[in-house]
Amino acid sequence: MGSILKIENLSKQYRLGLVGTGTLRDDLKRWWYNILGKEDPFLKIGESNDQTIRGESNYVWALKDINFEVEQGEVLGVIGKNGAGKSTLLKILSRVTSPTIGVVKSKGRIASLLEVGTGFHPEMTGRENIYLNGAILGMTKAEIRGKEQEIIAFSGCERYIDTPVKRYSSGMRVRLAFAVAAHLEPDVLVVDEVLAVGDAEFQKKAIGKMKDISKGEGRTVLFVSHNMAAVKSICSKALVLENGQKVFDGGTDEAVTYYLKGNNNQLNSSSFQTEFDTELYCLRSIEVKNDNKVVGEPIVEDKEIVISTDIEIKSSRPERYHITYHLRSETGEPLFSISHRRSGLLLKKGDNKIHCVFPKSFLQPGQFFLSIYLIEDRRQAIFIEKDIANFLVVNGARELGVFMGREPGFIRPQFEWYEG
Repeated sequence: MGSILKIENLSKQYRLGLVGTGTLRDDLKRWWYNILGKEDPFLKIGESNDQTIRGESNYVWALKDINFEVEQGEVLGVIGKNGAGKSTLLKILSRVTSPTIGVVKSKGRIASLLEVGTGFHPEMTGRENIYLNGAILGMTKAEIRGKEQEIIAFSGCERYIDTPVKRYSSGMRVRLAFAVAAHLEPDVLVVDEVLAVGDAEFQKKAIGKMKDISKGEGRTVLFVSHNMAAVKSICSKALVLENGQKVFDGGTDEAVTYYLKGNNNQLNSSSFQTEFDTELYCLRSIEVKNDNKVVGEPIVEDKEIVISTDIEIKSSRPERYHITYHLRSETGEPLFSISHRRSGLLLKKGDNKIHCVFPKSFLQPGQFFLSIYLIEDRRQAIFIEKDIANFLVVNGARELGVFMGREPGFIRPQFEWYEG
């Protein structure tokens, strides 16, 4: 089919704390260099958009050297942490803002849904806004009229369609905005993280509609979301942004795995060389994974989780020692401790590989941290290492459209229920 969207060397620079490009002096300098045919002097300065550190420069690159192509009929997922550059990328593609460097080549109409109620006039009614948005997309009044009833029915706002949009709730606005953008037959539909505003029923409808747009009508969708289940459900490929730069571009499953692992090599797995090697013991590795899965793949809640410890005991009396783990949440709250001693297993002299199995659906989605203790004679800890490993548990393959929020607490025990 060929590419419908091509991005080449795309970069966007902002100056912190100021509106526009900065000072009048900077603007004049840029103008003069342009007259002389020289490169913009401010392109050589600036730092990556890492929000966690205080930089030296007032200029930051919200995007830096982004290159990718989207084929017709593809659904491309764009994932990354808050501040990674996702919304900036979509605003450039939607022509809300222009790039500092690089070009965007596109064919056909692009419809965008970047924020709740984007492009809606608050004083106009829902029906009037349907026609306004259609006109912005270049459609005739007759074309819009042919889609009007379908849009209203999909949005579920029929009772309020002749009421000014300023009186709509945020959920009603996003439902109507999505219905307009999806039904006015754009060649490329750009959807930012707006579906989170909608309820579960509307999420399911919207995801189904995006599938129909791409597969049934052969149109292209760019989808930004923090909901990895939704991304894996509808996207044929995905790219991962980090501090304004593209760090991964490929299959959806691989992209989600890369994103969840992040830039932390210790996630789900920790290997040690000589850090914990003494005359009594040598700790080699700790791994966390789903049962029958490979280390490094996302750990899902609805399968058993296995913590594996590889340790050598050098003492001639290995029975004196046992391992205890303390588990705490991402907010630092201690959850519980686990010890292999209670299972009846004994450490032996030489290599030991011991495994602890958590039942499926025991832990809620979230990040967890392990601290290890090597206990001697059940009395004193001869080795303590806090947060020696951490692992991330994510939602399993739930049906889309069911409740996607997080249940309270950190564990989900399976208690017995009976009647009578």
